[in-house]
Amino acid sequence: MAIIKDFWGIRPHKEHVHKVAALPYDVYSSSEARKVVEGNPYSFLHIDRAEIDLPESVDIYSDQVYQKANSNLSSMVDKGIFIQDDSKSMYIYRLTMGDRSQTGLVCCSAIDDYLSGVIKKHELTRADKELDRIKHVDVCDANTGPIFLTYKGQDKINEIISTWIDNNELEYSFISDDGIKHEVWTVNDTSTIIDLKKLFSNIENTYIADGHHRTASAVKVGLNRRESNPNYTGKEEFNYFLSVLFPHDQLYIMDYNRVVKDLNGLSKEVFLEQISKIFIIKTSESQVKPTKKGMLGMYLDQQWYQLEVKSEMISNDTVKNLDVSILQENVLTPILGIEDIRTDNRIDFVGGIRGLDELEKRCTQDMVLAFAMYPTSIEELMKISDEDKLMPPKSTWFEPKLRSGLFIHKLT
Repeated sequence: MAIIKDFWGIRPHKEHVHKVAALPYDVYSSSEARKVVEGNPYSFLHIDRAEIDLPESVDIYSDQVYQKANSNLSSMVDKGIFIQDDSKSMYIYRLTMGDRSQTGLVCCSAIDDYLSGVIKKHELTRADKELDRIKHVDVCDANTGPIFLTYKGQDKINEIISTWIDNNELEYSFISDDGIKHEVWTVNDTSTIIDLKKLFSNIENTYIADGHHRTASAVKVGLNRRESNPNYTGKEEFNYFLSVLFPHDQLYIMDYNRVVKDLNGLSKEVFLEQISKIFIIKTSESQVKPTKKGMLGMYLDQQWYQLEVKSEMISNDTVKNLDVSILQENVLTPILGIEDIRTDNRIDFVGGIRGLDELEKRCTQDMVLAFAMYPTSIEELMKISDEDKLMPPKSTWFEPKLRSGLFIHKLT
Protein backbone atom coordinates (compact mmCIF):
# COMPACT_ATOMS: atom_id res chain seq x y z
CA MET A 1 0.00 0.00 0.00
CA ALA A 2 1.19 3.52 -0.78
CA ILE A 3 3.17 5.41 1.86
CA ILE A 4 3.17 9.20 1.62
CA LYS A 5 4.38 11.84 4.05
CA ASP A 6 4.52 15.58 4.60
CA PHE A 7 7.83 17.46 4.56
CA TRP A 8 9.48 20.80 5.35
CA GLY A 9 9.05 22.37 1.96
CA ILE A 10 11.51 24.85 0.51
CA ARG A 11 9.71 26.93 -2.10
CA PRO A 12 9.85 30.29 -3.87
CA HIS A 13 8.80 33.51 -2.23
CA LYS A 14 5.47 34.62 -3.73
CA GLU A 15 7.14 37.64 -5.28
CA HIS A 16 9.47 35.46 -7.35
CA VAL A 17 7.49 32.27 -8.05
CA HIS A 18 6.61 33.07 -11.67
CA LYS A 19 10.26 33.79 -12.43
CA VAL A 20 11.57 30.72 -10.60
CA ALA A 21 9.24 28.10 -12.09
CA ALA A 22 10.78 26.29 -15.06
CA LEU A 23 10.05 23.34 -17.27
CA PRO A 24 11.87 20.10 -16.29
CA TYR A 25 15.62 20.03 -16.92
CA ASP A 26 15.41 17.41 -19.67
CA VAL A 27 13.05 19.46 -21.83
CA TYR A 28 15.98 21.68 -22.86
CA SER A 29 19.37 21.16 -24.35
CA SER A 30 22.17 23.04 -22.63
CA SER A 31 22.21 25.74 -25.32
CA GLU A 32 18.43 26.14 -25.16
CA ALA A 33 18.57 26.49 -21.38
CA ARG A 34 21.16 29.27 -21.70
CA LYS A 35 18.81 31.22 -23.96
CA VAL A 36 15.74 30.64 -21.78
CA VAL A 37 17.35 32.13 -18.66
CA GLU A 38 18.68 35.28 -20.34
CA GLY A 39 17.69 38.20 -18.14
CA ASN A 40 16.22 35.93 -15.46
CA PRO A 41 18.57 35.22 -12.54
CA TYR A 42 15.68 33.58 -10.65
CA SER A 43 15.02 30.70 -13.07
CA PHE A 44 15.24 27.27 -11.51
CA LEU A 45 17.33 26.21 -14.49
CA HIS A 46 20.26 27.86 -12.68
CA ILE A 47 19.93 24.90 -10.29
CA ASP A 48 18.60 22.18 -12.59
CA ARG A 49 21.03 22.97 -15.44
CA ALA A 50 23.82 24.74 -13.58
CA GLU A 51 26.24 24.43 -16.50
CA ILE A 52 24.50 27.50 -17.94
CA ASP A 53 26.38 29.58 -15.36
CA LEU A 54 29.75 28.13 -16.38
CA PRO A 55 31.79 28.46 -19.58
CA GLU A 56 30.43 26.42 -22.47
CA SER A 57 33.71 24.50 -22.54
CA VAL A 58 32.87 22.86 -19.19
CA ASP A 59 31.60 19.27 -19.47
CA ILE A 60 27.93 19.34 -18.42
CA TYR A 61 28.51 16.19 -16.34
CA SER A 62 31.59 17.42 -14.53
CA ASP A 63 31.68 17.70 -10.73
CA GLN A 64 31.99 21.45 -11.18
CA VAL A 65 28.44 21.60 -12.56
CA TYR A 66 26.89 19.80 -9.57
CA GLN A 67 28.83 21.96 -7.13
CA LYS A 68 27.56 25.03 -8.97
CA ALA A 69 23.99 23.73 -8.67
CA ASN A 70 24.42 23.38 -4.92
CA SER A 71 26.01 26.82 -4.68
CA ASN A 72 23.18 28.40 -6.67
CA LEU A 73 20.55 26.73 -4.48
CA SER A 74 22.23 27.91 -1.28
CA SER A 75 22.61 31.42 -2.66
CA MET A 76 18.93 31.64 -3.63
CA VAL A 77 17.91 30.48 -0.16
CA ASP A 78 20.25 33.01 1.47
CA LYS A 79 18.80 35.80 -0.68
CA GLY A 80 15.24 34.94 0.28
CA ILE A 81 14.28 33.85 -3.23
CA PHE A 82 13.41 30.52 -1.60
CA ILE A 83 11.87 30.19 1.85
CA GLN A 84 11.30 27.19 4.09
CA ASP A 85 7.94 26.51 5.72
CA ASP A 86 7.75 26.56 9.50
CA SER A 87 5.93 23.23 9.67
CA LYS A 88 5.81 20.01 7.71
CA SER A 89 3.22 20.29 4.98
CA MET A 90 1.74 18.80 1.87
CA TYR A 91 0.66 20.94 -1.07
CA ILE A 92 -2.10 20.93 -3.65
CA TYR A 93 -0.91 21.72 -7.17
CA ARG A 94 -3.47 22.46 -9.88
CA LEU A 95 -2.56 23.00 -13.53
CA THR A 96 -5.09 24.35 -16.02
CA MET A 97 -4.65 24.18 -19.79
CA GLY A 98 -7.56 25.67 -21.68
CA ASP A 99 -10.73 24.22 -20.19
CA ARG A 100 -8.95 21.23 -18.58
CA SER A 101 -7.54 21.04 -15.06
CA GLN A 102 -5.62 18.41 -13.13
CA THR A 103 -5.14 18.65 -9.39
CA GLY A 104 -2.41 16.73 -7.59
CA LEU A 105 -1.08 16.24 -4.08
CA VAL A 106 2.57 17.19 -3.52
CA CYS A 107 4.15 15.04 -0.84
CA CYS A 108 6.97 12.56 -0.35
CA SER A 109 6.77 8.94 -1.48
CA ALA A 110 8.78 6.11 0.06
CA ILE A 111 11.76 4.63 -1.75
CA ASP A 112 10.70 1.27 -0.27
CA ASP A 113 7.47 1.50 -2.27
CA TYR A 114 9.57 1.70 -5.43
CA LEU A 115 11.75 -1.20 -4.34
CA SER A 116 8.77 -3.40 -3.45
CA GLY A 117 6.78 -2.60 -6.58
CA VAL A 118 4.04 -0.56 -4.95
CA ILE A 119 5.23 2.26 -7.21
CA LYS A 120 5.01 0.75 -10.68
CA LYS A 121 7.09 1.67 -13.70
CA HIS A 122 6.65 1.12 -17.43
CA GLU A 123 9.99 2.23 -18.92
CA LEU A 124 13.62 1.18 -18.82
CA THR A 125 16.19 3.71 -17.62
CA ARG A 126 19.67 4.48 -18.92
CA ALA A 127 22.63 4.34 -16.54
CA ASP A 128 24.18 7.57 -17.84
CA LYS A 129 20.98 9.58 -17.32
CA GLU A 130 20.54 8.07 -13.87
CA LEU A 131 24.09 8.98 -12.87
CA ASP A 132 23.54 12.62 -13.80
CA ARG A 133 20.55 12.97 -11.46
CA ILE A 134 22.17 10.84 -8.75
CA LYS A 135 25.03 13.33 -8.60
CA HIS A 136 22.65 16.28 -8.75
CA VAL A 137 20.44 15.03 -5.90
CA ASP A 138 23.40 13.94 -3.79
CA VAL A 139 25.45 17.13 -4.11
CA CYS A 140 22.42 19.43 -3.70
CA ASP A 141 21.23 17.21 -0.83
CA ALA A 142 17.72 17.66 -2.19
CA ASN A 143 15.05 16.44 -4.57
CA THR A 144 14.62 19.49 -6.75
CA GLY A 145 11.80 18.36 -9.04
CA PRO A 146 8.71 16.31 -8.15
CA ILE A 147 8.19 12.89 -9.73
CA PHE A 148 4.92 12.78 -11.67
CA LEU A 149 2.89 9.86 -10.24
CA THR A 150 -0.69 8.80 -10.82
CA TYR A 151 -3.17 6.58 -9.00
CA LYS A 152 -6.65 5.25 -9.63
CA GLY A 153 -8.87 8.15 -8.65
CA GLN A 154 -10.63 8.02 -5.28
CA ASP A 155 -13.74 10.07 -4.44
CA LYS A 156 -12.73 10.55 -0.80
CA ILE A 157 -9.32 11.96 -1.74
CA ASN A 158 -10.93 14.24 -4.31
CA GLU A 159 -13.38 15.45 -1.66
CA ILE A 160 -10.66 16.32 0.86
CA ILE A 161 -8.65 18.19 -1.75
CA SER A 162 -11.70 20.06 -3.08
CA THR A 163 -12.79 21.03 0.43
CA TRP A 164 -9.33 22.37 1.24
CA ILE A 165 -9.27 24.43 -1.96
CA ASP A 166 -12.71 25.87 -1.19
CA ASN A 167 -11.82 26.88 2.36
CA ASN A 168 -8.21 28.05 2.16
CA GLU A 169 -6.30 30.84 0.46
CA LEU A 170 -4.15 30.31 -2.59
CA GLU A 171 -0.41 30.24 -1.98
CA TYR A 172 0.52 30.80 -5.63
CA SER A 173 -1.35 31.62 -8.80
CA PHE A 174 0.46 32.48 -12.03
CA ILE A 175 0.34 31.81 -15.76
CA SER A 176 3.51 30.47 -17.36
CA ASP A 177 4.84 31.52 -20.76
CA ASP A 178 2.99 28.67 -22.49
CA GLY A 179 -0.38 29.82 -21.14
CA ILE A 180 -0.71 27.18 -18.41
CA LYS A 181 -2.24 28.37 -15.16
CA HIS A 182 -0.48 27.10 -12.03
CA GLU A 183 -2.11 27.23 -8.58
CA VAL A 184 -0.79 25.99 -5.24
CA TRP A 185 -2.34 25.62 -1.79
CA THR A 186 -0.41 24.70 1.37
CA VAL A 187 -1.92 21.87 3.44
CA ASN A 188 -0.56 22.28 6.96
CA ASP A 189 -3.43 20.95 9.08
CA THR A 190 -2.34 17.83 10.96
CA SER A 191 -5.72 16.07 10.88
CA THR A 192 -6.11 16.63 7.14
CA ILE A 193 -2.62 15.27 6.50
CA ILE A 194 -3.37 12.21 8.64
CA ASP A 195 -6.60 11.60 6.70
CA LEU A 196 -4.74 11.78 3.39
CA LYS A 197 -2.05 9.40 4.61
CA LYS A 198 -4.72 6.88 5.69
CA LEU A 199 -6.55 7.08 2.38
CA PHE A 200 -3.37 6.53 0.40
CA SER A 201 -2.42 3.62 2.65
CA ASN A 202 -5.45 1.85 1.14
CA ILE A 203 -4.27 2.46 -2.43
CA GLU A 204 -2.55 -0.65 -3.73
CA ASN A 205 -0.34 1.00 -6.34
CA THR A 206 0.84 4.31 -7.68
CA TYR A 207 2.31 4.62 -11.17
CA ILE A 208 5.16 6.64 -12.62
CA ALA A 209 3.61 8.79 -15.34
CA ASP A 210 6.78 10.74 -16.07
CA GLY A 211 10.18 10.81 -14.40
CA HIS A 212 11.54 7.25 -14.46
CA HIS A 213 15.18 8.41 -14.40
CA ARG A 214 14.62 10.88 -11.57
CA THR A 215 12.79 8.22 -9.54
CA ALA A 216 15.51 5.62 -10.01
CA SER A 217 18.15 8.23 -9.14
CA ALA A 218 16.36 9.38 -5.98
CA VAL A 219 16.02 5.78 -4.84
CA LYS A 220 19.71 5.04 -5.43
CA VAL A 221 20.73 8.14 -3.47
CA GLY A 222 18.55 6.91 -0.61
CA LEU A 223 20.10 3.45 -0.73
CA ASN A 224 23.61 4.90 -0.78
CA ARG A 225 22.82 6.97 2.29
CA ARG A 226 21.41 3.95 4.07
CA GLU A 227 24.68 2.17 3.38
CA SER A 228 26.59 5.15 4.80
CA ASN A 229 24.29 5.24 7.84
CA PRO A 230 23.83 1.60 8.89
CA ASN A 231 21.87 2.66 11.97
CA TYR A 232 19.23 4.48 9.94
CA THR A 233 15.68 4.23 11.31
CA GLY A 234 13.72 4.62 8.09
CA LYS A 235 12.35 7.99 9.16
CA GLU A 236 15.20 10.02 7.70
CA GLU A 237 14.28 12.24 4.77
CA PHE A 238 16.60 10.35 2.42
CA ASN A 239 14.16 7.42 2.67
CA TYR A 240 11.63 9.46 0.68
CA PHE A 241 11.53 11.43 -2.56
CA LEU A 242 9.51 14.39 -3.76
CA SER A 243 6.41 13.47 -5.75
CA VAL A 244 3.10 14.83 -6.97
CA LEU A 245 0.20 12.38 -7.26
CA PHE A 246 -2.66 12.98 -9.69
CA PRO A 247 -5.83 10.89 -10.07
CA HIS A 248 -5.66 8.99 -13.35
CA ASP A 249 -8.96 10.28 -14.69
CA GLN A 250 -7.74 13.89 -14.68
CA LEU A 251 -4.65 13.29 -16.81
CA TYR A 252 -4.29 14.11 -20.49
CA ILE A 253 -1.95 12.13 -22.70
CA MET A 254 -1.28 13.59 -26.12
CA ASP A 255 0.03 11.87 -29.22
CA TYR A 256 3.79 11.31 -29.42
CA ASN A 257 4.58 11.38 -33.13
CA ARG A 258 7.50 10.02 -35.14
CA VAL A 259 9.57 11.55 -37.93
CA VAL A 260 12.09 9.51 -39.95
CA LYS A 261 15.10 10.73 -41.89
CA ASP A 262 15.00 8.34 -44.90
CA LEU A 263 13.25 5.30 -46.35
CA ASN A 264 16.23 2.99 -45.77
CA GLY A 265 17.10 2.93 -49.47
CA LEU A 266 13.57 2.04 -50.60
CA SER A 267 11.63 3.89 -53.26
CA LYS A 268 8.36 5.49 -52.24
CA GLU A 269 6.43 2.88 -54.25
CA VAL A 270 8.21 -0.10 -52.67
CA PHE A 271 7.78 1.40 -49.17
CA LEU A 272 4.03 1.87 -49.69
CA GLU A 273 3.77 -1.69 -50.98
CA GLN A 274 5.58 -3.01 -47.90
CA ILE A 275 3.41 -1.19 -45.36
CA SER A 276 0.21 -2.16 -47.22
CA LYS A 277 0.73 -5.60 -45.66
CA ILE A 278 0.17 -4.06 -42.22
CA PHE A 279 -2.24 -1.20 -42.92
CA ILE A 280 -5.21 -0.36 -45.09
CA ILE A 281 -3.94 2.78 -46.83
CA LYS A 282 -6.06 5.69 -48.07
CA THR A 283 -4.79 8.98 -49.48
CA SER A 284 -6.14 12.15 -47.90
CA GLU A 285 -6.64 15.67 -49.20
CA SER A 286 -6.04 17.09 -45.70
CA GLN A 287 -3.94 16.40 -42.62
CA VAL A 288 -4.74 13.13 -40.87
CA LYS A 289 -5.09 13.35 -37.11
CA PRO A 290 -5.99 9.88 -35.81
CA THR A 291 -9.37 9.70 -34.07
CA LYS A 292 -9.24 6.16 -32.71
CA LYS A 293 -6.90 3.39 -31.67
CA GLY A 294 -5.49 1.52 -34.66
CA MET A 295 -5.53 4.59 -36.88
CA LEU A 296 -2.36 6.48 -37.90
CA GLY A 297 -1.65 9.45 -40.10
CA MET A 298 1.35 9.33 -42.42
CA TYR A 299 3.00 12.17 -44.35
CA LEU A 300 5.32 11.34 -47.23
CA ASP A 301 6.35 13.35 -50.28
CA GLN A 302 3.90 16.17 -49.45
CA GLN A 303 0.99 13.70 -49.28
CA TRP A 304 -1.07 12.66 -46.25
CA TYR A 305 -2.29 9.08 -45.88
CA GLN A 306 -4.73 7.49 -43.45
CA LEU A 307 -3.51 4.14 -42.16
CA GLU A 308 -5.80 1.57 -40.51
CA VAL A 309 -4.21 -1.41 -38.78
CA LYS A 310 -5.39 -4.65 -40.41
CA SER A 311 -7.35 -6.93 -38.09
CA GLU A 312 -4.80 -9.73 -38.35
CA MET A 313 -2.15 -7.42 -36.87
CA ILE A 314 -4.11 -6.92 -33.65
CA SER A 315 -2.77 -8.82 -30.63
CA ASN A 316 -4.21 -9.83 -27.28
CA ASP A 317 -0.91 -8.80 -25.67
CA THR A 318 -1.26 -5.35 -24.07
CA VAL A 319 2.16 -4.11 -25.16
CA LYS A 320 2.13 -5.58 -28.67
CA ASN A 321 -1.31 -4.08 -29.27
CA LEU A 322 -0.15 -0.51 -28.65
CA ASP A 323 -0.13 1.52 -31.86
CA VAL A 324 3.47 2.54 -31.15
CA SER A 325 4.41 -1.15 -30.85
CA ILE A 326 2.66 -2.11 -34.07
CA LEU A 327 4.52 0.66 -35.87
CA GLN A 328 7.84 -0.26 -34.27
CA GLU A 329 7.66 -4.02 -34.75
CA ASN A 330 6.21 -4.00 -38.27
CA VAL A 331 7.54 -0.85 -39.92
CA LEU A 332 10.34 0.97 -38.12
CA THR A 333 12.50 -2.08 -37.46
CA PRO A 334 11.90 -4.56 -40.33
CA ILE A 335 11.25 -2.08 -43.14
CA LEU A 336 13.11 1.09 -42.15
CA GLY A 337 15.95 -0.63 -40.25
CA ILE A 338 15.56 1.36 -37.03
CA GLU A 339 16.41 -1.10 -34.27
CA ASP A 340 16.70 1.07 -31.16
CA ILE A 341 14.58 4.21 -31.28
CA ARG A 342 16.33 5.56 -28.18
CA THR A 343 19.70 5.82 -29.91
CA ASP A 344 19.15 5.77 -33.69
CA ASN A 345 19.63 9.27 -35.12
CA ARG A 346 17.44 8.44 -38.11
CA ILE A 347 14.31 8.90 -36.01
CA ASP A 348 13.03 11.76 -33.89
CA PHE A 349 9.92 12.40 -31.83
CA VAL A 350 7.48 15.30 -31.85
CA GLY A 351 5.08 15.91 -28.97
CA GLY A 352 1.47 16.36 -29.99
CA ILE A 353 1.41 19.84 -28.46
CA ARG A 354 3.33 20.99 -31.58
CA GLY A 355 0.58 19.88 -33.94
CA LEU A 356 0.63 18.26 -37.37
CA ASP A 357 2.11 21.36 -38.99
CA GLU A 358 5.33 20.56 -37.18
CA LEU A 359 5.45 17.14 -38.85
CA GLU A 360 5.10 18.72 -42.27
CA LYS A 361 7.76 21.27 -41.37
CA ARG A 362 10.24 18.60 -40.30
CA CYS A 363 9.65 16.76 -43.57
CA THR A 364 10.82 19.85 -45.47
CA GLN A 365 13.89 20.32 -43.25
CA ASP A 366 15.69 17.18 -42.06
CA MET A 367 13.18 14.32 -42.38
CA VAL A 368 11.18 12.70 -45.19
CA LEU A 369 8.52 10.64 -43.40
CA ALA A 370 6.19 11.33 -40.48
CA PHE A 371 3.71 9.25 -38.50
CA ALA A 372 0.91 10.91 -36.53
CA MET A 373 -0.12 8.63 -33.67
CA TYR A 374 -3.29 8.15 -31.66
CA PRO A 375 -2.44 8.76 -27.99
CA THR A 376 -1.68 5.89 -25.66
CA SER A 377 -4.30 5.89 -22.90
CA ILE A 378 -3.63 6.17 -19.17
CA GLU A 379 -5.55 2.88 -18.76
CA GLU A 380 -3.10 1.16 -21.13
CA LEU A 381 -0.18 2.61 -19.17
CA MET A 382 -1.52 1.31 -15.86
CA LYS A 383 -2.45 -2.10 -17.28
CA ILE A 384 1.04 -2.59 -18.70
CA SER A 385 2.57 -1.47 -15.39
CA ASP A 386 0.31 -3.90 -13.50
CA GLU A 387 1.51 -6.70 -15.76
CA ASP A 388 5.12 -5.71 -14.97
CA LYS A 389 5.75 -5.11 -18.65
CA LEU A 390 7.52 -2.24 -20.40
CA MET A 391 6.15 0.22 -22.94
CA PRO A 392 8.20 1.18 -25.98
CA PRO A 393 10.17 4.40 -25.48
CA LYS A 394 8.38 7.65 -26.32
CA SER A 395 4.92 6.15 -25.91
CA THR A 396 3.33 8.99 -23.92
CA TRP A 397 3.38 12.78 -23.98
CA PHE A 398 1.69 14.35 -20.96
CA GLU A 399 0.35 17.88 -21.03
CA PRO A 400 0.48 20.20 -19.24
CA LYS A 401 4.05 19.86 -17.99
CA LEU A 402 4.77 20.23 -14.27
CA ARG A 403 7.05 23.10 -13.31
CA SER A 404 10.25 22.50 -11.39
CA GLY A 405 11.31 24.87 -8.62
CA LEU A 406 7.95 25.19 -6.89
CA PHE A 407 8.85 22.60 -4.24
CA ILE A 408 12.19 21.35 -2.90
CA HIS A 409 12.64 18.46 -0.49
CA LYS A 410 15.89 18.42 1.51
CA LEU A 411 17.35 15.02 2.31
CA THR A 412 18.89 16.05 5.64
